[in-house]
Amino acid sequence: MNRLLRTSTALAMALTVTGSPAFADMDAAIAFLDEHIGEMSVLTREEQEAELQWFIEAAEPFQGMTINVVSETLTTHEWEASVLAPAFSAMTGINVTHTLISEGDVVERLQTQLQTGENVFDMYINDADLIGTHWRYQQTRNLTDWMAGDGASVTNPGLDLDDFIGTSMATGPDGKLYQLPVQQFANLYWFRYDWFNDPEIQAEFEAEYGYPLGVPVNWSAYEDIAAFFTGREIDGQTVYGHMDYGRRDPSLGWRFTDAWLSMAGASDLGLPNGVPIDEWGIRVNDNFQPVGSCMARGGATNSPAAVYSIEKYVEWLNEYAPPAAAGMNFSESGPVPAQGNIAQQIFWYTAFTADMVADGLPVVNEDGTPKWRMAPSPHGTYWQEGMKVGYQDAGSATLLESTPVDRAQAAWLYGQFIASKTVDVAKSHYGLTFIRESTIQHDSFTERAPRLGGLVEFYRSPERDLWTDTGFNVPDYPRLAQLWWQNIGDASSGARTAQEAMNALCDQQEAVMARLERAGVQGEFGPALNDPQEESYWLEQPGAPWPKLDDEKGEPLTVAYDELIRRWTE
Repeated sequence: MNRLLRTSTALAMALTVTGSPAFADMDAAIAFLDEHIGEMSVLTREEQEAELQWFIEAAEPFQGMTINVVSETLTTHEWEASVLAPAFSAMTGINVTHTLISEGDVVERLQTQLQTGENVFDMYINDADLIGTHWRYQQTRNLTDWMAGDGASVTNPGLDLDDFIGTSMATGPDGKLYQLPVQQFANLYWFRYDWFNDPEIQAEFEAEYGYPLGVPVNWSAYEDIAAFFTGREIDGQTVYGHMDYGRRDPSLGWRFTDAWLSMAGASDLGLPNGVPIDEWGIRVNDNFQPVGSCMARGGATNSPAAVYSIEKYVEWLNEYAPPAAAGMNFSESGPVPAQGNIAQQIFWYTAFTADMVADGLPVVNEDGTPKWRMAPSPHGTYWQEGMKVGYQDAGSATLLESTPVDRAQAAWLYGQFIASKTVDVAKSHYGLTFIRESTIQHDSFTERAPRLGGLVEFYRSPERDLWTDTGFNVPDYPRLAQLWWQNIGDASSGARTAQEAMNALCDQQEAVMARLERAGVQGEFGPALNDPQEESYWLEQPGAPWPKLDDEKGEPLTVAYDELIRRWTE
């Protein structure tokens, strides 16, 4: 297993990796299995060879073709690009150029292809957050029809869609699958388990706050814990009670569109994202047509709960995080907790797990077990039982209609290969971004679970289904997402108050939706904005937007971590 977990400098620095096929036969497949897979598969060696033989035969019509694939730069995708792409090329004779760029750039390239019809990439690995966009524009090949039509001859009989845990996120209201998950991770709470269980620290916290130190259930407790730890000296270093990032950068938008408003309590009850109002504050009607974002049209983007969520973000960033955090983006802030001076992080992606378990880190014990744990994220004061509890990302293989059929077929083979049962256990050990139930239940992860801080327990729990991606309400993800980081950046920098920033954001979202409505490019499921009314009208209606609370602090509540683990495992 250690061989699978090695990280090379060359891999970490790779931007584009091209597989150059020397031949296309089982010799390459055998070499790949011997070097990279071994017993790290849910399939037997005989089954692995049979699956790879199918890929080799299915790829025969495309030998010599070069396909271009793009994904964001995550640990999992780095392994795909440096290991799986060359192996696939050697086996099949299809040359794969797998390009790694930032997530914002991936969305920009995809948007360009959607707008121009020019084939920029043959396959995009992008978030299933775009499901509302793909379903409405119908410029993305829905895989349900594809696998029964032009893609039938290149669809792996061992694909086993029922084994995937995230296909519901990539399925439209029409019941069609638009994207195939190839990596998946959740947004959870991260904390220093060793400090939280130190008897002296526990006693001091309870003496000061009057309740036990534990995993915070709500933002009130999180805030107390952040204040308690910030500025303390532990293990010879100054500790901070919170970690975040604030640079005016596209990644700042994800920090909020990835369910922050919903975690605060701004959306409606019900899963996956609340209907009629989701975590972007966008209201839809019974036909899933977006009808408003501002409260005047029935939306919640500038509602009291949404404004409260931004105020808390800014307050905690300024008061409890390291001073440098305000100038960091997502990628720069991610490794900081591993440096050993962060007590907790409310908004933490499990995609960082692979970078938090390396031997020798300040947050890893000498025996290889972590000093930290992950747990469900606490919720805000406006949150009610039945609301969305957290976000889950499903990075997925996506084929656009503008890609020629033969190129889409070759790319589809590669997309299935990097998600195949043959490779998925080994890939998951490297990147720790699970997509298959069979992989999660593999014995090797039972063995490794004590070193992963609760990740395996979370993904083996049925509670994982409560963490979902961005849903159907967002009509044009690329256009709307860029509005978030620009406006939140104003709040983060202090250029605008939280209320001013959210007012501007909802106005701009509605301006985009109004243009889509006039253009009629999304047909019967495109925006149909409500006429503006007094905000008080909507605040008096059942559901979101919710009226302002007199007490936004609320009663703090914590729970023992071991109790949470019992809930996950039992």
